[in-house]
Amino acid sequence: MYEHSSTTKSLALDGLAGQTGPMRRPPLRILDLTGSPEAMGHSHGSAHAEEIRAYADERVRLAGSKFWAGGEIGRADVLDIARSCLPAHESHSADMYAELCGLADGAGITPEEAVVVGGFTDFVDTVRSVVGGTHPLEVQEDDCTAFIVPDARCDGQGFYGQTWDMHDTATPYVVLLRLRPDDGPAALVFTTTGCLGQLGMNEAGVCVGINNLVATDGRRGVMWTSVVRDALMQDSAAAARDAILDADLAGAHSFLTFDASGDGHMIEAFPTARPTEALAADAQVHTNHAIWDEALARQAPKQEGLMASSTRRRDRAVELLDRDGIGVEDLMAVTRDDQAICQVSVEPTNIESSGAAIMRPATLDFWAVWGLPSQNEYVHVPFAA
Repeated sequence: MYEHSSTTKSLALDGLAGQTGPMRRPPLRILDLTGSPEAMGHSHGSAHAEEIRAYADERVRLAGSKFWAGGEIGRADVLDIARSCLPAHESHSADMYAELCGLADGAGITPEEAVVVGGFTDFVDTVRSVVGGTHPLEVQEDDCTAFIVPDARCDGQGFYGQTWDMHDTATPYVVLLRLRPDDGPAALVFTTTGCLGQLGMNEAGVCVGINNLVATDGRRGVMWTSVVRDALMQDSAAAARDAILDADLAGAHSFLTFDASGDGHMIEAFPTARPTEALAADAQVHTNHAIWDEALARQAPKQEGLMASSTRRRDRAVELLDRDGIGVEDLMAVTRDDQAICQVSVEPTNIESSGAAIMRPATLDFWAVWGLPSQNEYVHVPFAA
């Protein structure tokens, strides 16, 4: 028996699945979740059960394909690998593990399927390490452009922001979770259905975001989505950084943390290396390639065009953020930049900016957009329902 509150605001997903490519989206969907970790997970899973089951089937199939795994393996083998990662999730955070299991129960899938659907980009790093497969150069996983703009560049109140770039078939699944757990800070979390969280801000003014990287040192461990949510349980950017550094990671992502005091950190987090850099006078910008030697030594090779895209987006964001007096409208314009940052789906990669978020932790302001930022409007999301 679960005691929970689950309210979906704005337009429901019915009729939107399968609508991909550039289009104007309805207002951002908001799912309010309260209660224990199990209750919040169950509410999430039951609210979007049909689409989570479909998403899980697709992700499990892809994770076992030669294209993603580097060697063909069956569904049972994929789920065996995912099941072997569950102990790492439970030991990393009992609360996040309970929420993951509650989500699986509510959606009618197994916990191991929830590992795959929520943490796919880390999970395929793990699969390749188990089967001995190499990372195909032509694979384009999720791309994002993330940035921290320090207080001094924003009239005393800094920002965290990023685009969220995915295969265009994922765009219909975007949702914002407004969390009010029984034990822990309230949080606003930008994500997709079936995924614990991809980026967000808590009521203590701690922001956490990511970029996908591709590891050669993948292993059985905890997926990045649980790490993001656990970092959002912390009371400072430094504590969030430390939680990421302590995690038994399955794959690679860059993580950025920022808080209301103006403290910020960037971590290129691989299973066997975690170089970090503290925020200084200029904006920190990260895209989808490692920039520090310790991480570069563990990064899988990238196809030339994909590396050019990541480099171009980072260079463009650095250029746009190299000034003073930056405000939220300026950052919305950065996410809408059509020279490099706002990605429109084109063949054969079909990657698009599925949404974006901008956060000002000093004032707890959170703005988000569903779909291409250049074609859709940001909405301001309060912590109170």
